[in-house]
This record gives sequence, C-alpha cells and structure tokens, in this order.
Amino acid sequence: MNQNKRIAGLSRFLDEWSERDTDNAATLAALSDQDIELGTPPTTEAADFADALRTYRDANLARIAHADLTDAWSLEGVLAALSALADRCIEAAVVRAEAEVAERHGTLYNADGRIIRLIVIGMGKLGGRELNFSSDIDLIFAYAESGESDGDRPLDAEGYCRRVAQKAVRLLAEPTGTGFVYRVDTRLRPFGDAGALVGSIAALEQYYQAHGREWERYAWIKARPVAGDLAGGERLLECLRPFVYRRYLDYGAFDSIREMKAMIDQQVESRDSQADIKLGYGGIREIEFLVQVFQLIRGGQEPDLQDNRLRPVLAQLAEAGHLDHEVAERLDRDYVFLRRLENRLQMIEDQQTHDLPEAAAERDRIAAMMDYSDGRQLIEAVEAVRREVHDLFEQVFASPDQQSRPQEADREREALAALWADRLSAAEADDLVSRYGIEDTAAVRKALAELKDQRRYRILEARGQRWLAELIPSAIANAAHHDAPERALLRTLSVIGAIIGRSNYIALLVEYPAALSTLMRLCGASLWITEHIAEQPALLDSFLDPRPLYHAPRRSELVSDLADDLSAFEADDLDQRMNALRRFTQTTMLRIAAADVTNAMPLMIVSDHLTVLAEVVLDAALDMAWQQMSARYGEPRLDDGSIAPFVIIGYGKLGGLELGYTSDLDLVFVYDGPREATTQGGDRELSHQVFFTRLAQRLIHILTTATPAGRAYEIDMRLRPSGNAGMMVTPIDALARYQREQAWTWEHQALVRARPVAGDTTLGKRFAAMRKEILAQPRDKTVLAGEVRSMRRRMREVKDETTEQRWDVKQMPGGLIDIEFMAQYAALAHGHDCEELLIFTDAIRILETLESAGLAEYDDIRAMTHAYRDYRRIVHAAALQHQRAMIDRDSRREAERCRVADLWAAWIEAPLASASDTAASY
Repeated sequence: MNQNKRIAGLSRFLDEWSERDTDNAATLAALSDQDIELGTPPTTEAADFADALRTYRDANLARIAHADLTDAWSLEGVLAALSALADRCIEAAVVRAEAEVAERHGTLYNADGRIIRLIVIGMGKLGGRELNFSSDIDLIFAYAESGESDGDRPLDAEGYCRRVAQKAVRLLAEPTGTGFVYRVDTRLRPFGDAGALVGSIAALEQYYQAHGREWERYAWIKARPVAGDLAGGERLLECLRPFVYRRYLDYGAFDSIREMKAMIDQQVESRDSQADIKLGYGGIREIEFLVQVFQLIRGGQEPDLQDNRLRPVLAQLAEAGHLDHEVAERLDRDYVFLRRLENRLQMIEDQQTHDLPEAAAERDRIAAMMDYSDGRQLIEAVEAVRREVHDLFEQVFASPDQQSRPQEADREREALAALWADRLSAAEADDLVSRYGIEDTAAVRKALAELKDQRRYRILEARGQRWLAELIPSAIANAAHHDAPERALLRTLSVIGAIIGRSNYIALLVEYPAALSTLMRLCGASLWITEHIAEQPALLDSFLDPRPLYHAPRRSELVSDLADDLSAFEADDLDQRMNALRRFTQTTMLRIAAADVTNAMPLMIVSDHLTVLAEVVLDAALDMAWQQMSARYGEPRLDDGSIAPFVIIGYGKLGGLELGYTSDLDLVFVYDGPREATTQGGDRELSHQVFFTRLAQRLIHILTTATPAGRAYEIDMRLRPSGNAGMMVTPIDALARYQREQAWTWEHQALVRARPVAGDTTLGKRFAAMRKEILAQPRDKTVLAGEVRSMRRRMREVKDETTEQRWDVKQMPGGLIDIEFMAQYAALAHGHDCEELLIFTDAIRILETLESAGLAEYDDIRAMTHAYRDYRRIVHAAALQHQRAMIDRDSRREAERCRVADLWAAWIEAPLASASDTAASY
C-alpha cells in the first residue's frame, strides 16, 4: 500500500498543511522513506522574518510527522529531529534579536574586546533532545561576563542580553497570521517569574549554591546549550555540575522526588485527568522520575550517568547493576510506546495534549496511527503498559512507611514512634523494648536519650528529623531478627549517632530497609566493623546491594575495580586518587569482614584476601608515586637504557600471608642500579639513590596520610637494614651484603617471612634467590636455639598481657608466637639440608614441609598447625571486636596450649639443656 494513502486522514495538521498550497501537497506526495533533511531557517534580513520562521517550522514538522507515521524513523530519530528543529528556530530568533538590538545599542563586548552573546539553555525535553511534536520549550538565559555595547546608547551586559532574550521570546511565541513557532516557558530560571530574565554565569552559580532546591537539581539534569554562546553554555553547565551531581551518593533524592511526584499526582487528581499519559499513573513522568532519581543519587560518582538523554541512562543503569536488565528493558519498551503515543496524539491537531480522547472515533484514529485495529484494542494496550510502569515505579519509590503492613504492625510502629518521641513512661518503654529480645532496656533508653541530646540532632533540619523518626523504630523492630538483639541495636545506634548530622546516610537506611538489616547484622557481629563504619560512613554505600558484600573478590576483580575507581580522576589529582584508594581499601576490607563474620569464608582464606588486597593497593600506590616522581625528575635508567628496577618486600604478616584487619604493613624497599647515576628526561635530575628514596617517601605519604577518607595502611619500616638508623631504600647488593655480614639472627628469622609484594618482578626474583642463599647457610643448631629463645623471652617480657585468670593467646607459653618462632627456627636450622623449607614464608606450610621431609613427627606437626589455626581464629575474632586475643586459663584449649609448650621445650629448650649438661661434664 502507498504510504501516503495509508496515513491520509490520520493527522489533521498534516492534511491541512498539504492543502494550503499546491507546493506543500507536491512536497508531501514526493516524500518517501529516505532520510528527510531539515531545511535552512530564514535569514535574519527577511522583512517578514516572523512569518517566515513559522512557515519554516510548519514545513519541517510536516516532514517529521510524515517520517513518524510511515515508520521511516525510529523514535530516537523523530525526537532528535524535533529537537534539532527547535534548536535552529531558537538560534535564528536569537540572531535576529541580536541584530535588532545592535541597530540601536551597538555590539556587546567584554573588557578584552571579544563579543558577548546571549547563552540559551534548553531544559526539559528540549535539553534532552527528546522534544514532543507540539511542545513548550523551557529556556533559561544567561551571559558569560560583564561588558558594554559600543553604540550611541550603550548598555551593560545584563541590559543588553535581557533585550535580546525578550525579543527572541517574542519572535518565537507571539502569534501572527501564520501562528506561532513555540510556546516559551522561562519560569525555570532563578526565583521564577520574580527573578531576572537573564543572569551572569557567576550570578547563576551563586544562586544555586545558596538557594538551589531539589527540584532545580532535577531540572538541570536535562540542561543543554541550544543557541547563542554555546561554549559559554558549556562553561555554565560545568560550573553547576557540583550542584546537580553531588560528590557523595545522595539518598535524600528519593524523598525529594517522592514529594515532587505527590504534588504532580495532586494536580492530576484536581484536574480529574487520569487519562493523561504523561502525568497520570504509569505515565511518562514516572519513568523519567525513576531514571533521574538514580542520576541524582549516583551521578556525582558515576560520570556515565551524567547524560541528559533518558534511554542511554536507562541502559547504563542496567549495565552498572542498579536495575535488573529485564526491568530496564521493560521500562525502555514502555517508554518508547508512550512517547510514540504522545507524539501522535499531538500530531492530530498540532496541539499540546497528553490525554487519550473520549470519543470512539478519535480513539479509532489514534489506534490506526499506532497500528492497532481499533480504539478498544489500543486502550487495553495502554492500560497494560501503564500498570507495568506504575508497578515498577512503586517498587522503587514506595516509602517505607507506605508499604503494606498488618494492622498490628501499624500499632507496633506507632508505639515505637511514641518511644522515640518521649511519650512513654520508663516502665512502658522497658516493656515495649523487651518484646524485641532486649534485656538491658535501660541501656537502650539511655542510648536514645543521648542521640536526642546531641547538638547535631537539635540543629537538624525538619526533613532529617523526620527520617530519624522513621529510622529509629525500624532499627528497634529489626533487632528481634538478630542473634544478639541488644548488641546489634546498641551498636547500630552508635553508628546512627556518628552519622546523625549527615542526613544523606540516614536517608539511605530509611529508603533501603535491607541496608539497615545488613548494618545491624554486621554491627552485631563485630565492634571493629561498627567503629569502621562510624568513622567512614561512605561504607554504607556498599549496603545497597548486599550480595557482593558477602563475596570476597578475586585479585583480577580487585585490580580491575581499583583501576576503574582511579581512572575517574586525572593522574595529577593526587588528593582525589588518594581518597579513591582509601575508599576502595575500606570497602574491600568490609566485604572480607562481612564474609568472615557470616562464616562464608575459612580463616586462612580471610588472611589470603586481606594480603591480596594489600598487594593490589601497594601496586596502585607505587604506580601513583612513580608517575608523580617521573613527571618531575624523569626516570632512573641503567646503562642499557632500561628503567632501573624497584621492588617492595613484604615482611611480617604481609610477607607470611597472614595479614589481619588491623595489621601494619612491614615493608623494605630495594632497588638496583648505580647510586650516583642520575635520572633522565625530567626538569631536574636526581641521583638514583635520592630518586628511589623520594619515591619511597611519596609512596608512604600516599598510603598513610590522613585524608577525609581516612588512611589506607600504616607502614612499619623498622625491619630494613640497621632499622630506623638505616637508609630508607637499599640497593640489592648492599642488602645481600648486610644479611651475610651484619644481620642478627632475629633479622634472619624475619627474613624467613619476607617476599616481594609489588614492583619489578625480575628484581623480586633476585631478592628471593638472595633470601634463599642467606637462609640456607649452615648453622649451629644449639647456638641458633639459644638466640631464638633469647629473642622470644625479650618479646614476652615486653608484650605478654597474660593475667592470673587469662592467657594472652599470642604471647603465652605454647601460644601463637611460639609456633611462629618454631617454624622460623626449623627453616634456619634445616634450610641448608632441606631447601624445600625455604620456599614458603608462612608458618603452616613451613611446618607441613618439615613433616613431609621427615624432619618432624606427623602428630607433632598436626598438633601445632591445628593450634595455630585455632589461635589465629581467636585473634581474628578478637580484632573484629577490638579486643586483645585472650583465653581463660581453665578453657578447653589448655591441653592444646600445653602440647605446644611441650614441643617448644623439645625443640628449643632441650638442645640447650643438653649442651649445658655436656659443658658441665668437662
């Protein structure tokens, strides 16, 4: 069927336009499915410019309507063409207005002699390149800077640009004999109708910083420069970006959007306009709200969401995991359907309408435009789409206090609200709180009173107090679902007390009940986690989706995620990159702890993951430090032109793959190359020794400096040659010489647990070979045992916190450190004859290798490794509660401790006693 015949009679606007003269009819008849180019707007010199602009607009609308009704273009193509048409018309009107103002007042210049033009910002659907067929255009006018025109009657920039804007609006909006171009709405400007029509970039920036409201943030998501000074428009958007997209995750946006939606719903109800497919239930606006609230919440931290087009953002939300792919696809499909329907409703008469017609004939007309057999079938399809949209909208936006609850739960909620509002007596409060499994009800009452007594609570704005009035009852009710209700609630209240002035995070816990439940679960399990979150509330962001929270990531995932986080900031923006490094470290550590306290991960794997995290962070920090140093001083190179290598050696728990949550990183820095050679390619040359020393200092600064996001790690360098008196970085040859000629036995014990953890892999292998050579030296076992025992005694004298009632798990006789010392003794005593002992750096595998080599009994090694794992579990659990690892002297572990103590006596004390007896016999 001929397409022109198929669409004949569907659009009165199109029919009337083709009937105005024979040229229009011929144009319409000749149109086919190929791309339709928009024509050129009329020149500003035209005497009948206003009429010419209206004629231009109608002709292009007719072409676009034809392309839409014949399905020649996608919805994107139609909306983009409608928006481009508006851009051209606005630009033409501005150019004409500028010419008219210039005739009387001259040209506007800044102090440097450059021309100042009016900035025109398109808002709403125009800004998002999603303009309707017959739509208002929302405009905001501005100018870049102060200046003055050069005419006989000069004007300042504000007066000049105001006149240009006024004339441009009249050219677009005033009806003539040929109609109007666009209805123009300028009420989105600062202070609305009461505000100035135009303002400088500086004035607009100041206004939004001081007076900007949530709905204005929402409006500016769609902003786009559409005419006039486009570069100035981009500068304005960049200035306002921090206002629109907060640097933190902004959960308060939910409440603001919900309030805006409620106001619109009231307006729709007052107009009895449920047929409105834009503003009514399940309409276009609900999809827009759903998408844009995620932009407001997350756009500051996810630049990919800073897009003024709806459909690309919807796809990105699915890609980033904020919406299920299926939900995003359904919303996208529904949006396309509703926008096509909206456009075709407006094509009938070129009228701005969003209402489905009541008359059956008109519904049949729309049905034909939408390729449905009749109006009834269309209405059924519309209703199905709107129900789906509304259901999805409600899933996201339903307020926690609006969710359906049984009547008893409502009464319970009212009672808890009365508790928070101090409307209950102490007895009534105790009776209520005890129903949730809480024994120390007085402690809860005290915690609630302390919350309210905080100055930060007293100065909290009304919305923040309202959120707290919702959160506190939820927290008390939630306590009943946890193993230790009282502990979970009191610790959670301590976190709430720490973040009480940060309404954004209170809003998160209100809007996401699952986040509150996750917080209480983790607080109940660990005091360390509680204090960690209280110090860094940004960690609450990770509670939005708790699934990854209990899954410790693999190394490849960590490397990729950290690279993505750091890539959001320029290489020279060290402050932001340091904060990103800290947030990454803390979030990952929290994930590991969450998996730990929920028994989702064995103990040894916990330490493995903490160790891998530290290695990944060290690699990234070293890369950041190297970039900074080499940018200024060039790079240290060897004689063959290759870069001089640098490696970080991990000692202690890091080297032994036994890192805990609060462990320092014991590091030694090693490089290779001539000390006096100088760097190449920088503004200033440094010797290699100085370069690598400063590199190490920069690395330590990156990791240890306190920023708003805290610290990444504490660094301990006392295990380097000569300790604190030694050089910060050591050439590999000097390190080897020191280990051979000067190192004490305790330093060789430390070397047992040393391994390369970051930096140049080839130099790391050279260190490993040097380590093996040093540890494999033949040793007098009796002398070695004496030195190990002496070192152990000195350590116990300083660090043992054992009491008459309790043993210190690390330092007690037969404790964790005894096992580590025995493993180190074994490596040093037998490494010369059994090099397999020198492969590993952790106590468990050294001991197991000792048994497999036939140098120890199976039962003895099994007893030690079993005790070691048990002790480390105790240490980990104590660290999560911020406690010293202690056990009762009469605990079930006494036999375990005694067995290890007996082995210490057999391995370390017996050889010394035997040697003493032998010496006495002479």
